Amino acid sequence: MSETQLQGEDVAILVVDDSSFNRLVLKRRLAELGYPNVTMAEDGVQGMAALEKARFDIMLLDLEMPNLDGIGVLEQLRVARGAAPPVIVISALTEMEKIVRCIELGAEDYLPKSFDPPLLKARLGAVLEKKRLRDLADARLAALEAELESARAAQLSLVPRDFPGAATGQLAVHAAMVPARQVGGDLYDCIRLDAKHMLFAVADVSGKGAPAGLTMARTLGLMRAAAKRLAPADGAPDPGAILAMTNDDLAIDNESQTFVTVVVGVIDGTTGAGRIAVAGHDIPILVAAGAAPRLMEKLRRQPALGVMEGIPYASDPFQLKSGQTMFCYSDGVSEAEDDKGGFFGRDRLEQALAAAGTDPREVVDTVLRAVTAFANGAPQADDITALALRYAG
Repeated sequence: MSETQLQGEDVAILVVDDSSFNRLVLKRRLAELGYPNVTMAEDGVQGMAALEKARFDIMLLDLEMPNLDGIGVLEQLRVARGAAPPVIVISALTEMEKIVRCIELGAEDYLPKSFDPPLLKARLGAVLEKKRLRDLADARLAALEAELESARAAQLSLVPRDFPGAATGQLAVHAAMVPARQVGGDLYDCIRLDAKHMLFAVADVSGKGAPAGLTMARTLGLMRAAAKRLAPADGAPDPGAILAMTNDDLAIDNESQTFVTVVVGVIDGTTGAGRIAVAGHDIPILVAAGAAPRLMEKLRRQPALGVMEGIPYASDPFQLKSGQTMFCYSDGVSEAEDDKGGFFGRDRLEQALAAAGTDPREVVDTVLRAVTAFANGAPQADDITALALRYAG
């Protein structure tokens, strides 16, 4: 597609009119105006068949025809929602009510059956210019969507996929992230720190789209760098210290006041013992066979990251028992909306967890299926992220 107006000989025009006289007059008028590329159809049925076989830049459509009239053609084009050309309706001035109906159905303009050359030229020029601008906008939108899809793929490649490789000792882990847009602001992480310890995290950046996605990538990199820098020679880094260092970097020159809620922990895969720090995030839920899901106890909920420098984040100890699974999630799970504006909520989340067992993959998949079923086709309003961590003992 060119950004300049199509030349007359390049414009493909479809004329749909049951009057052979009208078709002849229109063909001559169009040729005189420099539009020789004209295809004729004798009624709406033939017109629809022509649209299936070839691409046209504009269609001149008669209102009154046998088999399928102009309104019927426009109704079919509206239902099909395909790449139909813009339509100029051919009508008598006494058919204004029907002309209005055609405009409502998507016709761009109308042309009196006198086929006055100056008026025909003006109407064609105006409609073709609008088509050119629409085509240009569509092409640029397609290019933007392609870039966003590439950004989505790049973002998804940042989070781990080799879950067996990340787990240590008697641990098993699985996670999933479903951005609300092409690029999202959620993240999860699970990385092997040494032979015994694994770091895991779920975070949610305020906002959505590309700005949140950039902050997500930055946060992920900062937490990993902090974990490596803070790791002692004979042990694991403290999650509170990881958050403190990450927060200081995020809070510097944060004019947009973007903040990040995080739950980050370090666990010993040989014992199930670990430490965890929560910054403005939902408290993880414990799942065990034969017991109701419950929130992890005695965890401090500290300020979100990026708001202010110098916050002394702390971590709390925890102990996973044999067969227990920890479920971490973003609020896109609990605050998922259905088609009536209701929220998924924690009660439904705990019901889904109770039915999921303790296998990390099954836990994550069951929750995501439950959220999808609850939404009932409603557009996803927020990024959804879930991570399940099981200690076999």
